[in-house]
Amino acid sequence: MTVNIQYVGVDVSETLSTFTEEKLKKIFNRYEFLISASVHFKQDEKEHDIGKICNIELSLPGPRIFATSNERNFEVSVRETIKDLERQLEKRKEVFKTH
Repeated sequence: MTVNIQYVGVDVSETLSTFTEEKLKKIFNRYEFLISASVHFKQDEKEHDIGKICNIELSLPGPRIFATSNERNFEVSVRETIKDLERQLEKRKEVFKTH
């Protein structure tokens, strides 16, 4: 499992990195065909109530899977992004089963 975490215009947080890696580890254990994950944390200056953006791109055989979420804090944003990725992974897993 390779996880690359980047903070764009946001202070680096070890607790957020650990939280994200733990959530991604569950996905990597469930879907053995995953290769790596690229995570980007951003702050949207225009949105004061929400504006905590988490982008996750998963590398796997075939096209990459991408999801993004804009929430009030980064932990919620990570959870929502991972939920979106799991939906996409379930669809992709069905394609692998048919071949």
